[in-house]
Amino acid sequence: MRNPGHRVGRAARKRRQKSESIVQSVSLCHQSQYVTLMRFLHQRGFTSTLLQPALFTDTGRGLQALRNIKPSQLLISLPESCLLTTSTVLDSYLGRYIKSWKSRLSPLLALCVFLVCERHRGEASDWLPYIDVLPSTYTCPSYFADDVMAVLPASVRRRALEQREAVREIHSSNQDFFRSLQPILSEPVAEVLTYEAVRWAWCSVNTRSVFMSHPSNNFLSGQDVYALAPFLDLLNHRPDVQVNANFNDATRCYEIKSVSGTLRYQQAFINYGSHDNQRLLLEYGFVAPGNPHSVVYVDTVLLCEVLRGDRSLDQKIKFLRENNFLHNLTVSSEGPSWRLMTALRLLSLPQTLYQQWKAVLLGQAVCEERERWSVQTAETLCQRLLRDTHTALDKISHLLQQCDQSVREQLDVVRSLRQEERCILGSCLETLQGSQRQPDDMLSCQPDVDAVS
Repeated sequence: MRNPGHRVGRAARKRRQKSESIVQSVSLCHQSQYVTLMRFLHQRGFTSTLLQPALFTDTGRGLQALRNIKPSQLLISLPESCLLTTSTVLDSYLGRYIKSWKSRLSPLLALCVFLVCERHRGEASDWLPYIDVLPSTYTCPSYFADDVMAVLPASVRRRALEQREAVREIHSSNQDFFRSLQPILSEPVAEVLTYEAVRWAWCSVNTRSVFMSHPSNNFLSGQDVYALAPFLDLLNHRPDVQVNANFNDATRCYEIKSVSGTLRYQQAFINYGSHDNQRLLLEYGFVAPGNPHSVVYVDTVLLCEVLRGDRSLDQKIKFLRENNFLHNLTVSSEGPSWRLMTALRLLSLPQTLYQQWKAVLLGQAVCEERERWSVQTAETLCQRLLRDTHTALDKISHLLQQCDQSVREQLDVVRSLRQEERCILGSCLETLQGSQRQPDDMLSCQPDVDAVS
């Protein structure tokens, strides 16, 4: 007979795990800022009886269904008058400054400047009820401290640094236009349109806007596809949810229909697209646990480090680059991607077989020995990536013990990404190791050992 104490302990553990997995929520609809927001939207023609703002233990702020929502039922319909678009900006006090400026602004910049000015205006702002519910800070890479940047995966770090630099460039390159706005500001421009303020506005637009195509005009340059949608933008992303979202020209409303429906008191979700977690982090500042679209990227630097003994590596890398084959080299939980394995098959070939390089990129098989080498090299790449992930997680644990709250939130997001990637790499390694049992001397088939330089 089993020890009854053990059975009770296991049962208690299961009950505790079950209770921890149950998502709890608290309504936010009675908080003053949301009361004010709803009054603001109602005055502009919006009515909502299906959803209410709530705080959820798993995602934070979101929208909760007040009754069962059926498949294909309209989830939300937000009138055009509630949307903040470039038309809103051009029709405002900013319009004449934008229209008369010597060069045309981008739609993104116009929206960013409007948000900063509206926040500066405070009680005088028509959009204050919306400004007040926007986050005061974000966990997008443009906010990341250098220590946080350092523990990102290499492929994300490069793009994160590019994002941070792009925001700095927007701020620094538009100083003349900012100075032209002094007549409408109650404080010096340098104290209002700061880098920090522009960064906040940029993240607000980039993370919270919905796609809505606008006709071109004579005052703005570039594609105009942004619309900030108060209340609607409280809907969180879940990768397995399907919705239909678009601006309805007949009703003049931005509408979202649920494909599968939502149960009463559950959180209603939308889908931002089939994005992997690296892209979600870069564009929206969060990671989706168990994301079926997630992959781990293998970059050129790592490839070159692992294969540095190959004397013709430079030529092969150049060939792969010329054929647009050095991006989207990935591994998933199911194994290496076709693109990665194809690149590795080419890298397994000696320079003397140059005439076969193109054919391999087009799908031609290689000999069994080179195929085994390609699989083992994929395994080596996974092991290197996994080792880097473990090192980063250790560094994150150390940083979390000595950082302030804002950096803690950034580290929490990066830790989630690293933990998800650790699972992917572990599963990929199991797949690779299970696909074939190789002798220890398999690497004797090195590419290009006997090739003439």
